[in-house]
Amino acid sequence: MRTDPTDTGGLFVSRRPGTRPIKYRELPTRGSAGRQLFDRAISLAIAGLMVLINLLFWGPLPAGWLWIGAQVDYHSDSVSAGIGVAFVGMLLTLVAALALLKRLDHVWILVRRAAGYDQRKGILVPIFATTAAIGAVLFTFWLVFIGGLGSSIMPRNGG
Repeated sequence: MRTDPTDTGGLFVSRRPGTRPIKYRELPTRGSAGRQLFDRAISLAIAGLMVLINLLFWGPLPAGWLWIGAQVDYHSDSVSAGIGVAFVGMLLTLVAALALLKRLDHVWILVRRAAGYDQRKGILVPIFATTAAIGAVLFTFWLVFIGGLGSSIMPRNGG
């Protein structure tokens, strides 16, 4: 009797439909050296695209939606409408980007298996964790020394 939550879909009694672990038929066969090089390059490109999308979460996407919210505020003369548009737009964009990242992760696994690697797990979690740590450090540096808090910590006007 298996009671491991990863085997039972989180339940100890039975499995939820559609939560069985993926079983691969056999180990992937290795292609030619040229094919392996091509598949390796494609997997690196997909991983690079995933890093780029993750880095967008730490500046360009929020800044872009704040600019759009400011434009809505300016043209409608309603701060609430601007904040609402910026919040909903940012939330929907982040959810859509996460869905895209999950699909890219599945494609990355398939490309790695096509290259002959016994790839069973994706790379999304390590990429997300790494970019989140880097983004948090960079944002904190910007907040403390450059943008928001820098003027109160080190005033430039001498007072």
